[in-house]
Amino acid sequence: MIFKGLLDDARSIRERDPAARTTLEVFLLYQGFHALFYHRQAHWLYTHKHFFLARALSQFARHMTGIEIHPGAKIGRRLFIDHGMGIVIGETAEVGDDCTIYHGVTLGGTGHDKGKRHPTIGNNVLISTGAKVLGPFKVGDNSRIGANAVVLQEVPPNSTVVGVKARVVKIDGQRVGVTPAYDLDQVHIPDPLAQELCQLQRRVYANERKISEAEREKREYDGK
Repeated sequence: MIFKGLLDDARSIRERDPAARTTLEVFLLYQGFHALFYHRQAHWLYTHKHFFLARALSQFARHMTGIEIHPGAKIGRRLFIDHGMGIVIGETAEVGDDCTIYHGVTLGGTGHDKGKRHPTIGNNVLISTGAKVLGPFKVGDNSRIGANAVVLQEVPPNSTVVGVKARVVKIDGQRVGVTPAYDLDQVHIPDPLAQELCQLQRRVYANERKISEAEREKREYDGK
């Protein structure tokens, strides 16, 4: 069963990565697949209470791939870890089927929770480079998390979230608030922080104009 699942993982990576030429190439050369290969076995050991062996295998995998997946984490089918370096997935994290995770992603805890401490990622979720998803909440199916986003609360299904602290900018393809409705293509994503700074800058300019007008009116009054 483990090895059938690994074959599905490898085939999925080949189909979704334009740089992959064959399934054999994925088996031999893709560190994201190697991390899954080790994790499937470490998780089996973990669920059968061979905790030391499970952790030892996961640490070996971390050394070999640069990807740290706790053996207790539940990983669904056909996960595509692209590049992968620097990914950390915590003990109580859960990842659904057909997800994509880029390098530098953390599925971690906040340090304030007990028991279930890490996020649950739904099916067909894309988590972009450098994103941090922290806490025991759900990221809904078919959602997209922008590069370097810091997600600290639940994400509805079919949403796009960006920024620090991350906020929803699209749901079901429709924009939320005043954020432009860009698709999440790793380049053209809105930056909520930059938008807030622009709004602040416009308010400063407006206040400066009001002050200038008040000073002009005062000079004209004093000159009469």
